[in-house]
Amino acid sequence: MILASGLLLAAGACTDLTTEPKSSVSGGTVFSDPSSYRAFLAKLYAGLSVTGQQGPDGSADISGIDEGFSQYLRQYWSLQELPTDEAIIGWGDPGLPEMNRQGWTASNPFVAALYYRIFFQVALANEFMRETADDRMAERGASAELRTQVAGYRAEARFLRALSYWHAADLFGNVPLVTETNRSGAEPPAQATRQAIFSFVESELQAILPQLPAVGQAEYGRADQGAAQMLLAKLYLNSQVYTGQARYAEARTAAEAVIGSGAYQLDANYQHLFMADNHTSPEIIFPITFDGAHTRTWGGMTFLAHAAVGGDMNAGSYGLDGGWWGLRLKPEAYNFYPSSGADRRSSYFVMQKSVGISDVGDFFQGVAAPKFRNVKSTGGAGAHPTFPDTDFPMFRLADAYLIYAEAVVRGAGGSRATALGYINQLRARAYGNASGNITDAQMTLDFILAERGRELLWEAHRRTDLVRFGRFTGGAYVWSFKGGPPAGTATAAHLDLYPIPAAELSANPNLKQNPGYN
Repeated sequence: MILASGLLLAAGACTDLTTEPKSSVSGGTVFSDPSSYRAFLAKLYAGLSVTGQQGPDGSADISGIDEGFSQYLRQYWSLQELPTDEAIIGWGDPGLPEMNRQGWTASNPFVAALYYRIFFQVALANEFMRETADDRMAERGASAELRTQVAGYRAEARFLRALSYWHAADLFGNVPLVTETNRSGAEPPAQATRQAIFSFVESELQAILPQLPAVGQAEYGRADQGAAQMLLAKLYLNSQVYTGQARYAEARTAAEAVIGSGAYQLDANYQHLFMADNHTSPEIIFPITFDGAHTRTWGGMTFLAHAAVGGDMNAGSYGLDGGWWGLRLKPEAYNFYPSSGADRRSSYFVMQKSVGISDVGDFFQGVAAPKFRNVKSTGGAGAHPTFPDTDFPMFRLADAYLIYAEAVVRGAGGSRATALGYINQLRARAYGNASGNITDAQMTLDFILAERGRELLWEAHRRTDLVRFGRFTGGAYVWSFKGGPPAGTATAAHLDLYPIPAAELSANPNLKQNPGYN
């Protein structure tokens, strides 16, 4: 995305949810140019990729943390991966070591950064909805053609807002529900229940489905009906956690809509999904886009690519100008895969001094996993050695296959034979033949959780998956550094939710902290 929209919104830092983004110019002046609507929409998409009004830094959207750390995907990935059995980071920045061991508090700056980033996105989407309402368009004398175009933009803005509200409900539980009907300067917003957020996201997605481009018909990087169906599938798959009511049949139906469209196909080359030209992959349904020439940030794929490289690894072979010596696999994640190397999804792992980790700060301990690389499947590096061209595959077809299979195994109807076929398609790609295929008897929930770990490793699904299976906290499943010690220990159930940031509780007296946090 080229952020012409930086001219549109001179957005200041959000210190609480009563603060709305401020514009340095009036809406009437900006929207006299019809292209401004598209520029504003570009800012909404770019909010998932960049951190402010210029790249890679210098005019941040939110304050209170280093701008590179504040990036949406960087923090979402960190909160979804670092406290699980998949990833560990060796850096000692205040608040970061606690993420490795599920030791955060309500004052953790990384938890707070994602909370504020989510609601900054919501605030931008709300302002877009206000500025494109029928009465505002009429005041500006908008043509019928422009109104039709903007109606499609509004559907995309609602999708992006729904995506952020899903993240909010999944990570934080009960949060404020603020829409375009809430005006800045009014009373601080009330706290909505997780059920209310669920219902809002569901209703928004159902309403916009017919207004979005057909499955596979949107411009790359923009939402279509396939992206909306995938978000519905993820919402329904976790409904038992969010609302206490299982909705696995609806998850299966939404996944079927994506799969049955025929618009997406498994990429024959698994590694291509994580390379600098992955925008050409037929499997990606909805990406967060990055571009080394135009979309520069110290978060996002810059972080994910560089932080996984260090030690004796040659950064240039990954299309990078250096490694950051940070991310490695926890040993449990390494052990997801057969030691023979037959599962080629682990072919990019770099063995170092040991699989196990006793010193978190020693990059040579643990297995390096540079899954995201700034090199093209056709050879050669991306456009810039610091800022990768690689996009992040937030939703892809393999996940739809696994959602369908899990829903079927959980008794949501559908066909076990079809579910088994989907899993074995993934495994045949991984093994290069049918040698890794499983039987119907092997297709259990435990197997599906493990297969999700193998197929979707480091793609920001793991915490949500472990919570759904009842294994993120407690002692039923213990992994390295869970709870603190290198061998791991049981953790308290309240950690299934992150805390509402302490600063937000002080700013908004209507909010109550999640149980278990002071």
